[in-house]
Parts: sequence; C-alpha cells; structure tokens
Amino acid sequence: MDLPVNHFKRAIAAGKTPVGAWLVSSAPSTAEALGCIGFDFLVVDMEHTPIDTPQMIGILQTIAGTPAQAIVRPPWNDMVMVKRALDAGAQSLLFPFVQNAEEAKRAVANTRYPPAGVRGVAAMHRGSRYGTIPNYVTRAHEEICVIVQIETLAAFAQIEAIAAVPGIDSIFIGPADLSASMGFLGDMGNPAVQDKLSAGAQTCKRLGKPCGIVGANPEVVGKFLQYGFSWVAVGSDLAMLTSRAQEFLSAVRSTVAGMPRP
Repeated sequence: MDLPVNHFKRAIAAGKTPVGAWLVSSAPSTAEALGCIGFDFLVVDMEHTPIDTPQMIGILQTIAGTPAQAIVRPPWNDMVMVKRALDAGAQSLLFPFVQNAEEAKRAVANTRYPPAGVRGVAAMHRGSRYGTIPNYVTRAHEEICVIVQIETLAAFAQIEAIAAVPGIDSIFIGPADLSASMGFLGDMGNPAVQDKLSAGAQTCKRLGKPCGIVGANPEVVGKFLQYGFSWVAVGSDLAMLTSRAQEFLSAVRSTVAGMPRP
C-alpha cells in the first residue's frame, strides 16, 4: 500500500476552505453519518470527551469509509498519547493549549521519528497499514498535519513565534477558552472577544499560516469566515442532534397543545 494522502493538509495548504464538525458522542455511526453528508473533516475530540484509544480507532476506521478526513485532538501535548494516535492511523492532530513556541516545537517533535523528533518506532500498527507501506518511517511526516490550539491571551501574544516553528501546519483559535482568558467566560459574542478573533485571523493570514476555528451555528461561522479564518467547524454531532430534537419536540408539543380535549 502507499502512504494515505492527507487531503485536509493539502486543502489548507492550497488555500481552500474545508468545512467540518466536532465529534463528541463517541459513536462511530454518527461519525459515519456526518462523513457521508459531506463534511470535509471531522474532529475526534479526546480532550473533552470520554473517547479513549480503542474508541478512537473505531471512529477513524469508520471515517475512512467516507469522503471526510479525520482530525484527532489528543487530551494533551503528550508524547505517549500522540504516539498512540499516530500508530492508530491519525494523520492530522490538533494539539490543545499550546502556549508558546517551545510547546509548539514539542508538538512537532512528538509527531516525528528520530532524529527529527521523539516518536517511538513500532514495526506493526494501523498507521503503517500493518507494515505494508514501504519506507513508512521515512515518509510518515509528509502526510502528518500539526495544528496547535491558541486558547489564552498569553498564547495569543505568541502567535507569530508559534506560527514560525517549522512543522506547524496550522493555527487553531479556541474561542470559548480565549473568551474565558479575557474575563468573558460564556460570552464569546462580546465585542472585545470578536475583535481579538478577527485580529488573530488577520495575523495568521499575514503570516501565510492557515487558521481554523469552530462556531456553534452557520451564522457564527459565517462571521468567522468574514474575519479571515481559512477553515471552520460548525457545531458538533450532539449539538446538532439535540437542537434538531428540540425543534421536533417543540413542534409536536405545540400541535398537542392546540388539539381539542375530549
């Protein structure tokens, strides 16, 4: 087999605008459904969900059967967690809570085999298609996409230094944590937060570094695209499910309320 092409990495490098969604339900069937719908990428979130490594593998296998690309967010910028995700077949990784260039360098090193990094070498795993990809250890980095997440004011002040780290493919700005860091917990719509998000997108554009973000709905994401973000996620599987379920339930209850009583 040949090394799988990372179409997400290629898309953002080419200036395209991939649109994706978050996966928090731990359900492969949900991931498969969203992949079939046509999302360009799906984020397998291991930071804020109970998704563990065996579940991640099942979700990656499911997404592989759809047109979507998988992005794995490990719980932390941890060498062991990253090694396990890469060996499981992840090619795009979203590193949470990267605060400075040194932490960004560590993220890159965790995805590279020696001497360029510290990734452990195993002879047999899903990432190498069970040893069937020729020269995997010398070529794996070609299709690995390293995305680092900016979540605080301190990290925001270091965007230029972080973006300049070799091997960083993209910046991701986390609006919820950034707003909390600014003193506006739960108020991402605050004008000061929005100005900061816009400034971040424009800084990344000036630096020529693709920059992603997530929004709760199409209206919010539309605003982010106007700010200059180059790739976006809209909502999550559970958020879409519950919001639609609430609409259905409300409509049916309204019908029931308007029916004549016996």
